[in-house]
Amino acid sequence: MRSFTNPGQPGRCPRCWILQAHCICGDVPTVKTRTEVLVVRHERESWKSTGTARIAALAMPNLRILDFGEDAEPARGTLPGEVAGGAHLLFPTDEVTPFGEVKRLILLDGTWRQTRRMYVKLPALHPVPKFSLPQKQTKVLRLRDSKFEDGRSTLEAIAEAIALLEGDEVAAPLHALHAAYVERVFRARGVWDRKVADFSE
Repeated sequence: MRSFTNPGQPGRCPRCWILQAHCICGDVPTVKTRTEVLVVRHERESWKSTGTARIAALAMPNLRILDFGEDAEPARGTLPGEVAGGAHLLFPTDEVTPFGEVKRLILLDGTWRQTRRMYVKLPALHPVPKFSLPQKQTKVLRLRDSKFEDGRSTLEAIAEAIALLEGDEVAAPLHALHAAYVERVFRARGVWDRKVADFSE
């Protein structure tokens, strides 16, 4: 699904971008983590109504978003100062990293094709220790279908990483927020019942 939305579109909340009747902002929790989270977001994600990094930022005071545009230089110039001192990149790898050493978590937000290109164009990330999330154990209803069995939305990936780094209790509100956000968006589109039925098959 490649849904693009004008954040100032009439009838939509300017923060969560959902139709006002289904706005989730009043139910967004505040999730304070000791782990700093930096999301390097592809510019095309910043305009997608289905982007979950924006929702994660509403909930997490310790999360920042760095946009990666066609001109990669601004992001390329910022990252060297972000990767020192315990930074780790959430990225597919066979390496095993002690989770307790992670002070700053960096994620690339985009399609798999976009994130691979972002990684190539951001050399400051190349020496950063990486770790991957374990294989999914349960199905999760998402706004976008993934071509990969272990694909995740950005908010979902953040929640799972925080569970590993700080425990399930800290991550639980993020998992709940992801589920609530998906439901609100599908209800706003009038497709919630159909999506739940399809998911249950």
